[in-house]
Amino acid sequence: MFSVATLVGCTSIGMSDLFFGYSQQMQESRSAQLRGDFVVATTSVISVNRQHNNYGLSQLEKARLQFLSHDWLASQKSFELAYQQVQDQEQAAKIQISSGLKKVSAVVTNDNAIGYEIPSYEQGMLHSYQALNYLYQGSLEGALVEVRRANLVQERALKTNQAELYKAEEEMAEKGINSNKLYDNFPSMDNLIGDLKNSFQNAYTFYLSGLLYETAKKFDDAYIDYKRALEIYPNNTFLQQDVLRLANKLDMNEELARFEQRFGRYQGQNKTNTGQIVVIFEQGIVSAKEEASLNLPIFNTRSDFKFFTFALPVYRGRLSALIPLSISIDEKSYLSQEIVRLQSLASKDLKEKLPGLVTRQAIRLVAKEQIRQNLSKSGGDVGNILASLYNIASEKADTRSWSSLPDNVQIMRLDNVAVGQKKLMISYAGKKQVVDIDVSENRTTLINFTALGNFTGYQTINL
Repeated sequence: MFSVATLVGCTSIGMSDLFFGYSQQMQESRSAQLRGDFVVATTSVISVNRQHNNYGLSQLEKARLQFLSHDWLASQKSFELAYQQVQDQEQAAKIQISSGLKKVSAVVTNDNAIGYEIPSYEQGMLHSYQALNYLYQGSLEGALVEVRRANLVQERALKTNQAELYKAEEEMAEKGINSNKLYDNFPSMDNLIGDLKNSFQNAYTFYLSGLLYETAKKFDDAYIDYKRALEIYPNNTFLQQDVLRLANKLDMNEELARFEQRFGRYQGQNKTNTGQIVVIFEQGIVSAKEEASLNLPIFNTRSDFKFFTFALPVYRGRLSALIPLSISIDEKSYLSQEIVRLQSLASKDLKEKLPGLVTRQAIRLVAKEQIRQNLSKSGGDVGNILASLYNIASEKADTRSWSSLPDNVQIMRLDNVAVGQKKLMISYAGKKQVVDIDVSENRTTLINFTALGNFTGYQTINL
């Protein structure tokens, strides 16, 4: 099997990537993350060089964990490296010089031999975290650059998504695979996806953009992005009030009347000597992809049908329980509300990619079968057995994804909070802690609160 070793050496994937799934390799890091030991979690991320297929993904994992460690500069640098990978892939696609050798090697190995392409929903979160990194280092301008990039990701995906889905479905049909048969036999992820329309529209990225534009006094831009977030999460009352507040401030009287008809009158008041508190609450951690096997008929090299066993990635189970954050201040209590369920976006992204995954695997399985037949002729029973064992061992599902992301993000906004030192009683899942903050006049105090596993932590900043 020297040819396999040669291909592995040429395609920047290790033998562990060939025979062990990404989810399996990330178990130690995820366990440390759930304990709140972010230093160990970071060092446990598989270290790879720039030529490795998982380089961009590795930087995403490190950057998120460094962010949780409040190491803003290190996180910023890791996200920059991941973003450079995105740009390199986009440039390669534009000039039609894709990694041909990697795709050839994927034919005789598995999809892990293909460079990891960071999906749109992950790109949006990349820029959102990078915006916060800049914000915590005192650069509002740098943060605004990142939220603009996050918005561009969604705009591009909106233009290209449907065409790409249609093309993948067509290519799968050319291989004789019926999409209905695929989805009938594949474990359903619908209970994880819910009623999402696509895998890339993220209300949180729009909300963060609106918040930062408002901080920069760019109220028209803030109003546009709050409205975009509201289109995705129309039942979020904090978003409703944001849109009503800015429609009122900008004298958008016709729109204000329409929004008030939907959501009721604007509840805010312009009080002096007050500030605002905004809470971004990240809960849990996304599930790891698992492997699912199913049998499907496809055309073989003799142009007739034969059943092959496919190894495909899947998210299993149900959505985790959504537990709101409770904050008490000045004898009043408030609950956070969901603004994005990243687990649902990840599941929707995988479902949209299934036709492409199946098509590549169909080509690979037929090629491997042809190799087995040739080795059987030249090497007899020994060649046949070795080729069969290799085919079984190497056919691993591609379980790569940004696995350190939170399961969901929730928000809360408190207006007209009297200025001065404040003690917030924060309650989550039966645990309580006091957070001291300083509310300044006409300024927003941002609290970024994280809860995962047994860990809770927070960061505050006056915008």
